[in-house]
Amino acid sequence: MVNMFKAHFAKVFKCLLIVFLVSSCENKNITLANGGVSDYEIVFLGEASKSEYKSAEILQNYIQKISEVKLDIVDESSQNANKHKIYIGNISNENLENQQIQIKTEKENLIISGGSEEATQNAVYKFLELYLDCKWYAPYVEAIPKRLAINLDEKINYSYTPPIKTRTVHSRLFYQNEGFAAQQKVTTKAFPYYVPSARVHTFNKFIPEEKFYKSNPEYFALRGNKRLPTQLCLTNVTVLKMVKDSVRSLFNQFPEASVISVSGNDNTQYCECGNCKKIDAEEGSHAGTMIRFVNDVAQSFPEKTISTLAYQYTRKPCKTKPLNNVLITLCSIECDRSAPITEKCTAFADDIKGWSALTENIRIWDYTTQFTNFLAPFPNFKTLQPNIQFFRDNNTKWVFEQHSNNPSELFELRSYIMAKLLWNPDANVDDIITEFTNGYYHEAGKYVKSYVDLIHKELKKHPDFFLFLYGDPSQAFDAYLSPELLKQYVSFFDDAEKAVADKPDILKRVKVARLSIDYAVLEACRKSISEDFTITENTKTLVENFMSVCNEANITLMNEMGYTVTDYGNAYLKSIEVALQPNIASGKKVTLLTKPKKYANENPQALTDGALGGSNFYSNWLGFEGNHLEAIIDLDEKKEVKSISTAFLQVTNHIVFFPKKVTYYGSVDGKKFTKLGTISNQFPLNKSSKINDIQYFNLEIKPSQWRYIKIKAESLKNAPYWHHGAGLPSWIFADEVIIN
Repeated sequence: MVNMFKAHFAKVFKCLLIVFLVSSCENKNITLANGGVSDYEIVFLGEASKSEYKSAEILQNYIQKISEVKLDIVDESSQNANKHKIYIGNISNENLENQQIQIKTEKENLIISGGSEEATQNAVYKFLELYLDCKWYAPYVEAIPKRLAINLDEKINYSYTPPIKTRTVHSRLFYQNEGFAAQQKVTTKAFPYYVPSARVHTFNKFIPEEKFYKSNPEYFALRGNKRLPTQLCLTNVTVLKMVKDSVRSLFNQFPEASVISVSGNDNTQYCECGNCKKIDAEEGSHAGTMIRFVNDVAQSFPEKTISTLAYQYTRKPCKTKPLNNVLITLCSIECDRSAPITEKCTAFADDIKGWSALTENIRIWDYTTQFTNFLAPFPNFKTLQPNIQFFRDNNTKWVFEQHSNNPSELFELRSYIMAKLLWNPDANVDDIITEFTNGYYHEAGKYVKSYVDLIHKELKKHPDFFLFLYGDPSQAFDAYLSPELLKQYVSFFDDAEKAVADKPDILKRVKVARLSIDYAVLEACRKSISEDFTITENTKTLVENFMSVCNEANITLMNEMGYTVTDYGNAYLKSIEVALQPNIASGKKVTLLTKPKKYANENPQALTDGALGGSNFYSNWLGFEGNHLEAIIDLDEKKEVKSISTAFLQVTNHIVFFPKKVTYYGSVDGKKFTKLGTISNQFPLNKSSKINDIQYFNLEIKPSQWRYIKIKAESLKNAPYWHHGAGLPSWIFADEVIIN
């Protein structure tokens, strides 16, 4: 019995030993460094370029940071026979794709390579990230582990080819920090390879209105019965010759550039002449004239790429196939960002599919933030991945994600997510967000993540909400920015600040992250959405704190129109003065003699409701398109009037202009009115007018008794001929009338 037991035990022990040995072999490691020493050296190819040597230096630097061991860098001819190798570059001359990266082990050597110099550098950073747990969250903000030993699995065979070849995130974090861009594998320029002065909307650059319109109106678009310099006439043979000459001249001036844009100006005022109309009808799209024109240009430059826009009126595919050296850039400017493009912007999705059937040379110009309010909450994180995956699946090899360039809501996080998804569209977004918030905000990260999760969850409860690039926080005050939710968001950031109160640098990051909620709170107060959010004397402190945080973080712009934080803060402080001063017109009945359109629910009481308009026409402004404003305010009884003031908005790129003049009248019976005075526009419209501005038309009069006050604001009615909206009706937007 004892012998049987011994035999059985021996058999079991032998089996366990075999399993252990096999397991040990399978998990065998190689050690790059241990206890401050290493038997490895970094080897670059004998004919390695400066770029590949730099990749070797990057690896050397981070291995030293991790283990305090500095590996030697040698070329092939200087290798130490007694050391193992980390080869940088395609040592085996494998047939790798241009952007393919490869990380593998052979015996005890490590090979990090790519199909190009750029790919080799990408491979080094991917090795550091994937196998050594290095993280780069923002310029000069990294998380590098400290390890006594660096061990790797003996069997590594990693290969990856990014499906999107040119990856651009329009963020100054990358443009101003080439090292950070390299770590995140995105471009350092918005338009790499392009002629610098001809990147987009180039028609007016090739044939300037200032130089040619008066002498040669036939070069330009026929609109109705008049030629206007909004676009070019693409069937005019002289125009084609002039554009070719301009393109040739620019390529000669910038011989290193391989791409130039031949694309329409930023408006929808295309040519309607007989020849252009005929082609567009044949093609079933206004892109017809554009593609035929661009193909003609491209034929003359077969070694270069001619880029054009499938944008607004040219977005729908035509029938003519673009030449192989024509790059089609589709722009998703109209799309709702609350859900994926395939769900809420199906027309755009169909257009991508249509162009994909015509060409494999597609570039996507996508948008990731709100351009009228950079710092506004913009909960679109859940749409980024499905959109990029859709682009990838439809022949897109080049993606330009138009972030704000300047800081916007959660700027660092948003830039990080976009770069990660452009590299790997199938990455786990929630993991990316968690990784970033914990790494960048430290102990405050969980609160920032809670804010991100909740605001996206709340948006999802409103499937009809249109999350627009040119929207405004005021549109969401009954949705994901309701008073109750704003209080919760504020609480998250209060807790976040407390969590890192003893870490000044991290606390600054948290204060910057909460700017979007601070901004939403300020706009909620401007609109007086509840008792908790209304303008009081304390609102001044909120404004001043907002400006202070922005100033310390070098955040200067509120939107793409050049409206500065200083402009915003000063205008807000002025609006507080307006809101807190006595106003005998407050809440009084308003009768309109001209018809408003669309905005402020077309409610005349917007002029006296106490809610003040901001820098965006969505925010409580009463709009009049192509006509004047004429309104009468009933003060209920005769009252002494000494001053009258009305605010007007200007957003020139949206054809919103100040009135030419505003005239005020008084009446005691509502029938016979006496002119009290006229205030002319202090800033008449011209090409250099401030794009985004608010002007108060103030009239001081000798005290007199009136019951009715009439306001007449004279509109320009139409955009001037030199404006991109020439031929279209212009808007005036008015807000609170203050009478004292």
